[in-house]
Amino acid sequence: MNIIIGLVITLGCILGGYMAMGGHLDVLMQPFELVIIGGAAIGGFIMSNPIKTIKDTGKALGEAFKHAVPKERQYLDTLSILYMLMRDLRTRSRNEIEAHIDNPEESELFQAAPTVLKNKELTAFICDYVRLIIIGNARPHEIEALMEEEIQTISADKLKTYNAMSVMSESCPAIGIVAAVLGVIKAMGAINESPEVLGGKIGAALVGTMLGIFLSYSIFTPIANNIKVVRTKQNRLYTIVKQTLIAYMNGSVPQVALEHGRKTISAYERPSIDAVEQEMMNPGGGSDAKAA
Repeated sequence: MNIIIGLVITLGCILGGYMAMGGHLDVLMQPFELVIIGGAAIGGFIMSNPIKTIKDTGKALGEAFKHAVPKERQYLDTLSILYMLMRDLRTRSRNEIEAHIDNPEESELFQAAPTVLKNKELTAFICDYVRLIIIGNARPHEIEALMEEEIQTISADKLKTYNAMSVMSESCPAIGIVAAVLGVIKAMGAINESPEVLGGKIGAALVGTMLGIFLSYSIFTPIANNIKVVRTKQNRLYTIVKQTLIAYMNGSVPQVALEHGRKTISAYERPSIDAVEQEMMNPGGGSDAKAA
């Protein structure tokens, strides 16, 4: 929604200011300039990125437009599944715990945390490190270093789309100059025409420069930054898991270990202690919370 609102404000102010100065919108209607700039930018984007990144760009754009950042329910589900696993690690046998992490789709623990189960990568992350805890030979600082390394790898993969969009955005002003030069070359072919005709062709050429700068700084860069914000917040879930499990491995009881994880959430998004305690007593928040 923020992207749509921002686009409306940006286009409204630019076009409205241009018209208020006496400009004519028909002069800006240069579809072939847009074809040159857009085609060159997209072509360069395809040349410089692997297929996986190109496909992920579509997904990232959808997440940016929906602002698909974790909500309180996702944070509570993550803390809830961690609490239940830590509780069972203290009270149940190894075989019972392995039954949950070997097949989380059929585990009643994971089914009580549907937003976690839906996130396959996060589910695998939790299961992998709970399995290492069960083995019992790994030291907490070794697990922490391994977790940190994996989180950095996940973050780098998730932000490849942001980096690719940023490179494309940076190229647009230069491509706009290419479009403008091509327009000037065309105008020079009509050098013997009347000033009105020649001026119109030169004006059309300059639209290319304007479009390149506009697309870069008013469209692609803001969207790329939005992708970075969304993906960074999504990756915060992994940090919650890391801090919680490391605190547990260092001897904290599950309730205290959860607080280590909860404190890694931004203050304005962080569930309250009461909400977390309620979640521990009623995993999943009941059917109404799940539906929300």
